[in-house]
Amino acid sequence: MHKPAAGIFHRRHYQHINQIWSDLRTLLALRGRGEISPAMRERIMLIITGVNQCRYCASYHSQAAQLHGLSVEEVTLLLGGSTEAVPQAELPALIYAQHWAAAAGQPTEDLHAQLIAHYGVAQAQAIERALRMIWMGNLLGNTWDALLFRLSGGQTKAN
Repeated sequence: MHKPAAGIFHRRHYQHINQIWSDLRTLLALRGRGEISPAMRERIMLIITGVNQCRYCASYHSQAAQLHGLSVEEVTLLLGGSTEAVPQAELPALIYAQHWAAAAGQPTEDLHAQLIAHYGVAQAQAIERALRMIWMGNLLGNTWDALLFRLSGGQTKAN
């Protein structure tokens, strides 16, 4: 009997341990700089998770966001990539975050400059820290799913 060819794992994940260490070094360099509200942090976590499609982060941050005052509707919209229900003051950060994730952490210099101009250096660094934290969480979760996918011969729904 012929076994069907294994599928392809489509979500972004770490390909090599060096990528994890590089992201960790960047995250550590950003520690302790600036603050953002817990609700804003969760919005960032959800918008990035919507891009990277990490099922573990989606589950955890959906609950955490509700604890910080986000409605179920807003959580669903953010995971779907919509910023229509967010506070206007956070819109530039969320648009930047979405672009940042879609560009694999390499935003345009112009958009990065706009983030700093709008929020100031300290708050922009806090936003960058949140971006890097969820990026690592998403990719680690997706890397785990990629492993499960490979071990199952492409038969798992972790794709």
